Amino acid sequence: MSSFELLSAYRPYALAALRIITALLFIEHGTMKLFGFPASQMAGPLSPLMLFAALLELVGGLLILVGLLTRPVAFLLAGEMAVAYFMAHAPSSFFPVVNQGDAAILFCFVFLYLAFSGPGAFAIENRKPA
Repeated sequence: MSSFELLSAYRPYALAALRIITALLFIEHGTMKLFGFPASQMAGPLSPLMLFAALLELVGGLLILVGLLTRPVAFLLAGEMAVAYFMAHAPSSFFPVVNQGDAAILFCFVFLYLAFSGPGAFAIENRKPA
């Protein structure tokens, strides 16, 4: 057995780390839009579409963080990020590094992965009833 095969025992924990860190980063996008924290360049009231996106980012991010309804929420958030990329980033340039859409693409595919893989360790949905 190779040393890389030994790492397979830690797969659920690595998946949980990916889920938790992704959720924490994603929640920041929602709090930035809704509460101005952390501070951003965005000013003025949110459009209905941006308000909806901010609520998805905050509530969806919290659900992903704790591992509750991970698969359906991750699928929804992957779709949000795909829409965000094609509406807000792609029109300005074909290249993600130029149009600043690389984070949207990464979030989209991490959420898509979570939709297929599930939450990993430390998720509320994995708790067994008492």
